Amino acid sequence: MTISIFMSNGDFDTRVRDVAARANWMRRRLLAMIVKAGQGHPGGDLSATDVLAALYFDVLRIDPAHPRAPGRDRFVMSKGHCTGALYSALAGRGFFPEEELDTYLAPESRLNGHPNRVYLPGVETNTGPLGHGFPVAVGIAIAGQIDSADYRVFALTGDGELQEGSIWEAAMLAGHRKLGRLTVVVDRNGLQQGARTEDTNTLEPLADKWRAFGWDVVGIDGHDHGAILRAFDAAAEPREKPLCIIANTVKGRGVSFMQDQAGWHHGVPSAAQYAQAIGEIEAEMES
Repeated sequence: MTISIFMSNGDFDTRVRDVAARANWMRRRLLAMIVKAGQGHPGGDLSATDVLAALYFDVLRIDPAHPRAPGRDRFVMSKGHCTGALYSALAGRGFFPEEELDTYLAPESRLNGHPNRVYLPGVETNTGPLGHGFPVAVGIAIAGQIDSADYRVFALTGDGELQEGSIWEAAMLAGHRKLGRLTVVVDRNGLQQGARTEDTNTLEPLADKWRAFGWDVVGIDGHDHGAILRAFDAAAEPREKPLCIIANTVKGRGVSFMQDQAGWHHGVPSAAQYAQAIGEIEAEMES
């Protein structure tokens, strides 16, 4: 079965505009989900939205009608608590009806606080406990290497998640195996629950750490849609090492009162805050 990418048939500028529009829609949709549910993780959702929009609406070779097609690209959401962004991407891509987003976190909903592959098409592996998803992505990439498969494997991690030892065990193995079809994106927003990452457990020099484990590394503005697409285009080129994209992001991106605030790791906007947030996101779309 041939699996094609979704929206990269136009020129580069068209691709950038399409991804930007999708990201804007995702921001509005995930905030509506969180407000309706009365819970969620808006800060990390919003920092990861642009990367996820690029993956799901431009990069990944996937087919919602055949979510387990052997030739599909694999994506693992290692920062598995940020399901508002993930579910909005999956619904927007057609893996399930958009109206199901209104059941987010409700009793018996398929849209759990942590993604579950048993319940929801498009989810490659269950994640949530930090440090678990990325090692699974490495295992998937090893399986592809053994099978000489042409699918690519992507994972998105939080930067606070990099304090887990399992991340570095998997990174070391990936570098040793020269998994050139594996790409990890670090959502480097500098914050974790309650504090800055550097005040909790120093990560810098982060790029040097990945290089020491045998990875190619590139740093980008994780909200610049052109930079994101260029990094993913480069990742598609044949390579002998896995690639780490350090996406420098802002927690709560797009909503002024949430931006760079650890307190919005989780939380629910009031009615007035929600109206302000939607207004700001829509204004950015029109600018």
